[in-house]
Amino acid sequence: MKRKINWYIFNALNHSLGRLASVIACIIIGKHQIHWSPQFQDKVIIINAKHIILSGNKKKNKTYISYSGYPGGQKIKRVSDLIKTKPEFIIRKAVGGMLPNNSSKNNIKNLYIFPNNRHNMKNISNVKYFS
Repeated sequence: MKRKINWYIFNALNHSLGRLASVIACIIIGKHQIHWSPQFQDKVIIINAKHIILSGNKKKNKTYISYSGYPGGQKIKRVSDLIKTKPEFIIRKAVGGMLPNNSSKNNIKNLYIFPNNRHNMKNISNVKYFS
């Protein structure tokens, strides 16, 4: 059986972060396929990542905290700053949190996120667009 890899292009313009991340997580895991095999994993491209919508006061209040292990090594990143500088971090973190804690977490490498409406992926076939 010859099968090609499908590419899904999502436009994140005016979409909610959680709803978009849950759909993308299902595609990365492979739950949408009838016949799943590990060598044919679908790829996802997200464009317009900086236009994602966060509900409620999350844009002002939500923070991501990381700690290096050293004294004074705690770093706090606010979502309002991340949307301007690195919007792909927010989407990757949301999709990664929806993946199960097993080997399918490694499939996040099949997720390509671009902040603007252009992507630089060449020679892709079997493209399905979602707006």
